Amino acid sequence: MDFPAEFLDRERALLGPRFAELYAYAAPEPARGVTVNTLRCPPERFAAQADFPLAPSPFCPAAFTTAADWRPGRHPWHHAGVFYAQEPSAAAPAALLDVRPGQWVADLCAAPGGKTSQLAASLQGQGLLLANEFMASRAEVLRQNLERMGVANALVTNEDTSRLAAAWPGCFDRVLVDAPCSGEGMFRKEPAARKQHSAALVEHCAQLGAQILDNAAALLAPGGVLVYSTCTFAPQEDEAQVAAFLERHPEFSLCDLSGCGFGRPGEANRAPAGFDAARCRRIWPADGGEGHFMAKLQTGGTPPAARSACRRPQRPAKAPAEWIAFARQYFPGLAERQVAGAGEWLLLPPAGSETLPMGRLRLLRGGVLAGSVVKKRFQPAHALFMAWGAVCANREELTREDPRTAAWLRGEEIEARTAQNGWCAVCVDGFPLGGGKASGGRIKNHYPKGLRNLG
Repeated sequence: MDFPAEFLDRERALLGPRFAELYAYAAPEPARGVTVNTLRCPPERFAAQADFPLAPSPFCPAAFTTAADWRPGRHPWHHAGVFYAQEPSAAAPAALLDVRPGQWVADLCAAPGGKTSQLAASLQGQGLLLANEFMASRAEVLRQNLERMGVANALVTNEDTSRLAAAWPGCFDRVLVDAPCSGEGMFRKEPAARKQHSAALVEHCAQLGAQILDNAAALLAPGGVLVYSTCTFAPQEDEAQVAAFLERHPEFSLCDLSGCGFGRPGEANRAPAGFDAARCRRIWPADGGEGHFMAKLQTGGTPPAARSACRRPQRPAKAPAEWIAFARQYFPGLAERQVAGAGEWLLLPPAGSETLPMGRLRLLRGGVLAGSVVKKRFQPAHALFMAWGAVCANREELTREDPRTAAWLRGEEIEARTAQNGWCAVCVDGFPLGGGKASGGRIKNHYPKGLRNLG
């Protein structure tokens, strides 16, 4: 492959005779893969029941490699949020963050949402997930992907990380910074990355990454953990970036990733003297990925025994009677949940989010969009069925092989066989595909037009 000249000169100078070995791609085509959404399905079941070729990835227990020419977007399980299409090594950073149910976790550069979905799966619906993306168009893609994956405990924001740090200092147990970078690990996968590469871009990305890292540090509670990652090889964005962060933040220590089971140590000649680069981790093209760098850092202090509220909790909104009646019939477990209003819409916010000051922060979604009251009847939203369709009291059960599944994803009305009259969740192999309304043995399709398999 033709690498940019500046890149070639730098890497050959740093690696010497190892250049040819490390930049020998392990496969002839860019690595493709999927990461299983364990909110939906354990990896073991996924591997046993998948109807397409796959192999376990060494980078994450929930990740698998797939055929280079396989396209997942039209598969029913993709629509159901069972998996996320993701280059296999891209699943590594989120796995290193060691997220536990009940924690408060922030993903500061979250779009399009693959790593965020992994963090959500580790939380298992408990705790709070902040998913932030600075670019508005990408933030909307992030929101849509989290909705598809059935993530119910996320705040999706479209913000500069400095504003988040100012609003919510010391609030989070875990923070992931998958930083905007020069994209040298994308050279083979995205030819545009080769064309736009320059030394100026590397320096710009290094400066931006440093700012985001400082804001991430401000968001962490005592004893909190930060994982920093890039898909580039540039020293300024990788080892040297982490070394400079530790100089600015002596309260942090660098965790040792040598036992993670994949990749190779960081490179000492890419950082200032005295920096223990071997504690970082690199995935080179020769290792089966396209290219990643990771470092794990922990701040000093003892994690608080109990979370202190950033402000006095808001008085909960009064739930409309129409919602309560609907929920008691179809989602009994949600009937007593706290609700929030968003214009004409009703939201089910994550527990604890009412203690966070929102001020003028750009919040795209604060929990699950439940629906709205229309002509004194509750009209459920697609997101409600994607989050809890598997436990809906009225369900139409499909399989991948059932021709009704393809018809449903095209937006067509289908025959009702298991659902009774009224609103129902439509599921494939037990995984939600949205909702519809059954009447007279037929189900009217409410699958959003923009998500349908057309053509």
